Amino acid sequence: MSKTKLDEINRNIYDIKNQDDYDFKIKKGLTPEIIEEISKQKDDPKWMKEFRMKALEVYNSLELPTWGPDLSELDMNEIATYVKPKTNLNTSWEDVPEDIKNTFDKLGIPEAEKESLAGVGAQYDSEVVYHSMKQELIKQGVIYTDMESALKKYPDLVKEHFMKCVPVHDHKFVALHGAVWSGGSFVYVPKGVKVDIPLQSYFRLNSPESGQFEHTLIIVDEGASLHFIEGCSAPKYNKVNLHAGCVELYVKDNAYLRYSTIENWSKNMLNLNTKKAIVGKNAKMDWVSRFLWFENLDAIPNEYFKWRRSKIRIYWNFLCRRRTKPR
Repeated sequence: MSKTKLDEINRNIYDIKNQDDYDFKIKKGLTPEIIEEISKQKDDPKWMKEFRMKALEVYNSLELPTWGPDLSELDMNEIATYVKPKTNLNTSWEDVPEDIKNTFDKLGIPEAEKESLAGVGAQYDSEVVYHSMKQELIKQGVIYTDMESALKKYPDLVKEHFMKCVPVHDHKFVALHGAVWSGGSFVYVPKGVKVDIPLQSYFRLNSPESGQFEHTLIIVDEGASLHFIEGCSAPKYNKVNLHAGCVELYVKDNAYLRYSTIENWSKNMLNLNTKKAIVGKNAKMDWVSRFLWFENLDAIPNEYFKWRRSKIRIYWNFLCRRRTKPR
């Protein structure tokens, strides 16, 4: 892998920050009581609450990974794992609180939705605050929603796939994710349906000394196709923030998925993201990622080729100041 030294990247757009004004922010740390409170806030079904508690047990049983970046700055007793903004899920940008809407305006999300997207989801701290999708896709049976809504509306489909591609025993921070996950995107494309215009989800962390743990679950059924885009960013603070998201991609037989992501974190962010794909017979996937960091990165893309005739093409670009160790 070639390396090029770059001048300082202009982060003015990404370093905009709002007052840390929230509806609820859980106390720092990681205890069974905290997990129970997150589950209560999320109104989890019984099986999900039990899943979270078991994931916490796994987290406590596992050692820190040795293959990633330096984690000496990370102290979970100084991280709030759930922050609920002062709004619920909205289907119109006009209903999103002004300060949050202004942030996404500056990041260009509403404009991109108007010009080139078939649907958009926008998460702020731990909750999705805006979601929409074009009616023609709804009529074709495409599902694109936030994970919490999917958990309630499509429980069997979620339970069948949730953390099966990325099991909680994979490593310590996957187990952490399983215990505290919140927000994220759920996509299901029915058999034979072609989604020609991209869907995009954007994840914005604003609260200092907190973590973002969104879960992305995408299922592209047999013969279907999809282009899905993810973007992430956070402003710079003097204290550590943590990102431990999870992405599970299921590309069924003869299907196609283009998964594109641009992650632009700040130097105080520890990124411990895990992404995996299961690709079916004669299926194809293009995995396009660009990472714009100032400090540590550990992204773990372990692709599973279910059939020999499946195909994945990977395009990765890194712009970082310090250690970058994709496993």
